[in-house]
Amino acid sequence: MPGVGVRPGYGRMDRDTLGTLLVLSSAAAFGTLGVLGEVAFREGLSVPSALALRFAVGTAVVWAGLAVVRRLGDGAGPALGLPPRETLTAVALGAVGYAGVSYGFFVGVQRMTAGLAAVLLYTYPLFVVALAARVLDERVGVRTVAAACLSLSGVALISWTGGAAFDPVGAAATVAAAALYAVYIVVSRATLESTDERVLTAYVAPAAAVSLALVAVATDAVTVPTTAVGWGAVVALGVVATAFAILAFFAGLARVGAGRAGVLSTAEPTVAVALGAAFLGEPVTPAMLLGGVLVVVGVTLVQTVEE
Repeated sequence: MPGVGVRPGYGRMDRDTLGTLLVLSSAAAFGTLGVLGEVAFREGLSVPSALALRFAVGTAVVWAGLAVVRRLGDGAGPALGLPPRETLTAVALGAVGYAGVSYGFFVGVQRMTAGLAAVLLYTYPLFVVALAARVLDERVGVRTVAAACLSLSGVALISWTGGAAFDPVGAAATVAAAALYAVYIVVSRATLESTDERVLTAYVAPAAAVSLALVAVATDAVTVPTTAVGWGAVVALGVVATAFAILAFFAGLARVGAGRAGVLSTAEPTVAVALGAAFLGEPVTPAMLLGGVLVVVGVTLVQTVEE
């Protein structure tokens, strides 16, 4: 029952507004990933080292946040321990899944532009649908097929009109990252049925950090920031583009639902393209913008199939 002076439905409107702002904030934070990565590369960091440091910082922030939640809630927060099977799954999701996705995306950023890589990575919902149809026998309707055609047309248009910004190896790495991200999402869905999403994140992030640190060592690519700008990029990657982005998305998801959260997340590639153009001087042509719009429209159709 609404309180005195509060209109019926006002509380719900507030919840929806907050959820919307949280998801949009998450999308904007994720949208900074490519630009921050490019800054880190310009400061001399290698791909695996930049990512290992990103997840190390993100791990510290996430675990500190969980500790604060439990302390303020008198220990009533989520249990931090996981059963052996869930622990192994979480470690694999981080060490192979999230680490692989991030590595492929950063290769794309390094060889192309932050905006172009972000648009190509955002084809991942199409892979999710294809994987669900193949593994889970989910039905693929006409709307989904039309969405896939739109998105693939957008990717093709970007590829043909990107000029010097387009690189076949970078594009292949980014699309492979999108496919791996789809696998990561499908496995995560099953794991989240029995695991708190915040705790899962707290296990995934350090596993990714260790995996990428090992890659850096194995490939003789260990680098550390030597300037304030480099350290700033690393801290921003961990705090803004990892911990805040993930936790804000989960908080918004709980308030607005999966369908609306997916649609709102289409702001991410738009933010990435805008930031790349504004801060890195990355080229943006009308044809590339049209291609990006086709990708976003296609993804939106996929995300709203059930609505």
